[in-house]
Amino acid sequence: MEQDREGHRGTAKASRRTAWKLAGVVTAMFGFGFAMVPLYGAICQITGLNGRNSALQAAASAAPVQVDLSRTVKVQFLTTVNGGRGWAFGAQQAQIDAHPGQYYTVYFDAHNLQDAPVVGQAVFSAAPWSAAAHVHKTECFCFSRQAFAAAEDKRMPVRFMIDPQLPADVDTVSFSYTLFDVTQKAPAPQASVAQSISPQS
Repeated sequence: MEQDREGHRGTAKASRRTAWKLAGVVTAMFGFGFAMVPLYGAICQITGLNGRNSALQAAASAAPVQVDLSRTVKVQFLTTVNGGRGWAFGAQQAQIDAHPGQYYTVYFDAHNLQDAPVVGQAVFSAAPWSAAAHVHKTECFCFSRQAFAAAEDKRMPVRFMIDPQLPADVDTVSFSYTLFDVTQKAPAPQASVAQSISPQS
């Protein structure tokens, strides 16, 4: 009987340790999600991960890229809202066919479903990973935080080019945008690309 009691106590301790470990993992995951937004901006500015790199843009403007009309790449647009926050968010087009070297402008619509102002930050990723370095953007709502008034709609642009140096075996590239609520992290920006082109109706 004593051995059974010791066994039960040992099992209970192990269960408590496991529960604490799981709680720690969940807390760390939430913390990482919130920390990812400001870290993302710094990393992208250095590496060009979100398609925006000052050095690359300067080089591109100095040496125009030849459009490859013989090749077509399918570009898909995917959207999610982090944590199911109160936004409706989506691309106007599910996908387009793009010639490498040519710039295209596409639009994304976002609607604040809440009755209070919020600030959002979109985080961009491209798939496959090998394509990320070949996506160049001159304009994107993901470059800055976006302030929304209560129940406000915005039409937000992305102007991009697929570099002709994209590996020949890649014929489809997916652009994914995840919208985070960063209202508590920073004041609303003075102005934004999206605000300047909000639809009149």
